[in-house]
Amino acid sequence: MMMMRKTLIITTLLCLSASWAKAEQVVIETKNVSLVLDVEKGAQPKYVYFGARLSSLELQHLQAPEVFGRTEVYPAYGLNTPAEAALAMRHADGNLSTALVVEDVQRSGDITTIQMKDPVYPITVNLKYKAYREEDMIETWTEIANGEKQTVTLTTFASGMLPIRRGDVWLSHFYGSWANEARLVEEPLTPGQKVIVNKDGTRNSHTDHAEVMFSLDGKGQENSGQVIGAALCYSGNYRLKVTTDDTEYHYFFAGINEDNSEYHLKKGETFVTPKLALTFSQQGLSGVSRNFHKWGRKYMLAHGDKERKILLNSWEGVYFDINQQGMDQMMRDIASMGGELFVMDDGWFGDKYPRKTDNSSLGDWVVDKNKLPEGIEGLLRDAKKNGVKFGIWIEPEMANTTSELYEQHPDWIVKAPKREAVLGRGGTQVVLDLSNPKVQDFVFGVVDNLMTKYPEIDYIKWDANMAIMNHGSQYLDMANQSHLYIEYHRGFEKVCQRIRAKYPDVTIQACASGGGRANWGVLPYFDEFWVSDNTDALQRIYMQWGTSYFFPAIAMASHISATPNHTVFRTTALKYRIDVAMSGRLGMEIQPKNMTDAEKELCRKAIAEYKQIRPIVQFGNIYRLLSPYEKKGLASMMYVTDQQDKAVFYWWKTESFQNEHLPRVKMAGLDANRMYKVKELNRIDVKPLSFEGKSFSGAYLMNHGLDVPYRNETEWHLKNDWSSRVLLLEAE
Repeated sequence: MMMMRKTLIITTLLCLSASWAKAEQVVIETKNVSLVLDVEKGAQPKYVYFGARLSSLELQHLQAPEVFGRTEVYPAYGLNTPAEAALAMRHADGNLSTALVVEDVQRSGDITTIQMKDPVYPITVNLKYKAYREEDMIETWTEIANGEKQTVTLTTFASGMLPIRRGDVWLSHFYGSWANEARLVEEPLTPGQKVIVNKDGTRNSHTDHAEVMFSLDGKGQENSGQVIGAALCYSGNYRLKVTTDDTEYHYFFAGINEDNSEYHLKKGETFVTPKLALTFSQQGLSGVSRNFHKWGRKYMLAHGDKERKILLNSWEGVYFDINQQGMDQMMRDIASMGGELFVMDDGWFGDKYPRKTDNSSLGDWVVDKNKLPEGIEGLLRDAKKNGVKFGIWIEPEMANTTSELYEQHPDWIVKAPKREAVLGRGGTQVVLDLSNPKVQDFVFGVVDNLMTKYPEIDYIKWDANMAIMNHGSQYLDMANQSHLYIEYHRGFEKVCQRIRAKYPDVTIQACASGGGRANWGVLPYFDEFWVSDNTDALQRIYMQWGTSYFFPAIAMASHISATPNHTVFRTTALKYRIDVAMSGRLGMEIQPKNMTDAEKELCRKAIAEYKQIRPIVQFGNIYRLLSPYEKKGLASMMYVTDQQDKAVFYWWKTESFQNEHLPRVKMAGLDANRMYKVKELNRIDVKPLSFEGKSFSGAYLMNHGLDVPYRNETEWHLKNDWSSRVLLLEAE
């Protein structure tokens, strides 16, 4: 019995009764994870177990202990009103109560369906589960069908619920704002409610994230301990809620944010919730991250199996000051450094209203011939001449009131009925109403026209710089105004599907005022996201650390910036900026013409060395080693190949005090029995490190680590207080 208790991670309450023997045990399994449900026809399905994979013998003997709690898989509102519900509706006759009992269980390949119905009303709910064996991921979602003669109103419609046995359970989640995204918060779960919501309307990851981790045995540790990871795969408004009441469980709910979004489900229609992705690891927070990264690269992220190009983006170099000569110069510069792609950012478009600042022209996607007399054709010619690919910036979901588009179609914008439009960036920006099929056609056409005219375009930077500030649709009828948020993102997804069907190979970045669209609802159609408009290396360490909990390096655009930084005005060493950027998808914001020859050479060397480690960083397994949030003056992490033959180790100082003690960092993820030769990348020291070119066993590196010098020993005029290291480890 003691062995059983050690094995079980989460258990449900099931009072043993005569009906228990009649129940069917539904097991959804991956390589290392088991989800066990108790399913009996005519009764509510119950959670039994979610955690480390169980053997057939353990499954045979699995019983739920007699612990006070509620463990319905998908609790409905009305017959136990004090309890939190995953589903609530107003039936056609006004009844607010719903009951759900099992009708059937079906399996088809890796998908399990539990069919439920209301015994009184013709409402059916299918609980869906999809298992990804090798990635240890389980997706769950619901399909709610209305068989009543008239419309029913959905007021609560979560994607799923998971009971978590109380104990020393800690929650890891993320907060932030523009230029300060994905900041990590770790806190114990206490009685009451913890609610994480988003109401932005267009973007959903600036202020919060739809992803959380639960550490089951105390504050989360990076590479040890039992951890559950959960991510709602949705691009719109969400609500994550943990309720801790007088029972022995925390109850975790995740789904679309229902605030002002009640949904009128017509007769014969089915409402499908977003998927909730769940995983479990006994290898700590980083173990959960590795599961999400593998699943994401293989099944979710667009082109997750292809290396990302090293690029130069024009924004911080010239802002809106786009011109033919400047773009050609930047292409020559990035080509000379070994870069592979140039991206022209905002400021290239507008006819009647040329784009000179952020207060005009969105929606008028025609080349400004005063800035670019030879048009996109000339830029593509120059890109080919310089041996680099070409990319372009657009913001197709938005318009300005100062634009030809708005003059022609004022009815296309999101606007509250009978109200004046609330304006955003520049005092003129508005959001186009993607619930409208005509607007969907227009937004698709922005990409389609560019790619049809200029098929050589290799990369699209897709921005979204405004929230939905006023609730209302000029397209939806007055009875269905509450559908706006949901229909916007249905329209957005339809547009993305059309683009990917016609242009499957183009690389598309999700930029949304920086990191506003870092979510698994968007990424099936996008190759990467812009982590933040803030490119300051020190702050990026914190933001990229949090982002890495759920998203792989291949999706995280991380660029070398100018100094002082354009957002925070901090001055850091170029090597430090390079070393931080090399932990994601490497790119550049810095304007090469403003760099010294020595700085250009350092970047050239870094790009060449990044190409060596690119497969390790973009496809390797992450091991976070020392968190900047621990406030020990350091941050450190590494990526290791599946074969454990190569690894990249990062070490960044996060504070700068004289004679400050810094801990030695132990590595992780290596083969204890192999020898690894150490090589420093981006070296600027006058002498090699003491361990340069030497070999150490994986056991030594993981049990002891290397004594990294506290500062870079450079020539006097190059000394600085922001030391960093990148080490390549190769098995012999």
